[in-house]
Amino acid sequence: MRAHCRQGFTLVEIMIVVAVIGLLAAIAVPNFVRARENAQNGRYLSDLRVATGAFQEYAIEYGSYPNDKLPGQIPDGMQDYLARMKWTQRNSLGGQWDWDFQQFGATAGVSVYQPKASNEQLIRLDGIIDDGNLAVGNFRQRSSGYIYIIE
Repeated sequence: MRAHCRQGFTLVEIMIVVAVIGLLAAIAVPNFVRARENAQNGRYLSDLRVATGAFQEYAIEYGSYPNDKLPGQIPDGMQDYLARMKWTQRNSLGGQWDWDFQQFGATAGVSVYQPKASNEQLIRLDGIIDDGNLAVGNFRQRSSGYIYIIE
């Protein structure tokens, strides 16, 4: 008589493997989402510093800020100043860069127009930049986006 040779996995073994994989995914996914958001915020802050510095440098050299432009358009005379960033492309928040001069109650500001980031992410970003309140402060909500007020 031949001995019965067992091949394959039992249903219980497969269920245990699936449960372990599900548990690992439940731990990993939130960490991945948080890391992705931190990377987006870090990139945005870095680009924002470059942009605000460029506009301030322009204002020092010419005595005033450049005129307002539509989202994604480089303001006249700013090509060399904004060479270290991709002003005409979507930023890390999924929106378009926008220069605002004499707009939204501010003399000068760098905006993100129509960002794809969640409101919760933008509130956390405001907490890093400013006061965590998108209604007031230097980083605040504006129509169709958010503005960082330079002056």
